Order: sequence, then C-alpha cells, then structure tokens
Amino acid sequence: MIASLSGKLESVSGDGAIINVGGVGFQVSMPTTALSALGKPGSDVKVYTHLHVREDNLSLYGFASADELWLFETLLGVTGLGPKLALAMLSALSPEQITMAIATGSIDMLNMIPGIGKKVANRIILELKEKIGAGWIATPATQMAQENTDVLTALTSLGYSAAEAMKAVASLPTDQDLDLEEKIKLTLQYFGSK
Repeated sequence: MIASLSGKLESVSGDGAIINVGGVGFQVSMPTTALSALGKPGSDVKVYTHLHVREDNLSLYGFASADELWLFETLLGVTGLGPKLALAMLSALSPEQITMAIATGSIDMLNMIPGIGKKVANRIILELKEKIGAGWIATPATQMAQENTDVLTALTSLGYSAAEAMKAVASLPTDQDLDLEEKIKLTLQYFGSK
C-alpha cells in the first residue's frame, strides 16, 4: 500500500497530477480543491494516497490531508460507490460539508453533487450516518445546514455549483432570524460582490 507521496510536482491536469518521487513519476487523481493547493510545477509536495486495485487497473488517488483520505476511504465502503464518484464528492464539497450533510440526513445537499441522485444520496446517508454522524448531530452547524438546505437548492437551480452555493450560505449572518427569501437575496448579493 502506498500511504503517501513526497516529491516534486511535474505537472497538473484537470483531474490529477504527476508527482516525481526519486525519478519515478506517479499519476495521482485528486479532488479539484487539493489540485489547486499543490502549487506550481517544480515545487515540493506531499499527498496522502489511496491505491485502488481492480483486476485490470491500479489507480492512485491523492489528498491534501489525512481527513480527506479517511473520508474518501469511508465513502468507498458504501455499496455501489466507486472511487470516481467519491472523488467527485470531494471536488464539489469540503469534507466538513459532506460529513455535515450525512450527519443531518440532507439528501438535497448530496443530490447537488454531479453524479449523485436521490437514490445514491439515500444509500450514502443510510450506510454512513451512524459512522460519520456520531458527534455531529447536536452541533449548531448541523442545525444551520438543515435550515439552509432550501437556500442551497435554490442557488443550485439558478446554475451555481454546490461549492459556490455552500460558500454563499456560509456568508449568511448567523445572529439574525432570516426567512428563505431574505437568505436567497443575501446570497445573491454575495455573488454580486465577487
């Protein structure tokens, strides 16, 4: 098992990077968030990795943190969820957002991720809620996530990505009691100020 790679970044593409370790270039598929944090070619990098073995293919998946790696491997335990879909989830949402969606049973939040339908979202929540949800259930952040699911759904239906919608919702003031219309108006102002 290859647990991590430390070496020089040779190149970055849309879905991964090549990392040179001792003269050997490793092709590593990574979430877009981790790719953007790697830096420029020639810089020293370290990624946490998962070697996915199939009968006809060996694929290496890399992550910026051990938490991302743990969540990726946990997602692979879901029936019918492969590494490409788990990687897509980590590209669309942060590990905190994914665990919050699972802990709160937010099917709509998971459904915003490309490739995840309601059926798959239900399966993820059913199989992982006990494993991931313990300790998250009573937090104020999870209550906030449940309250803002409608805002996230509205923003994604307007064409914003799940990650953009989550950033906009995170910018909402927490000290005010806002209705749905006011929340959507504020999140659209957030996008207008960018």
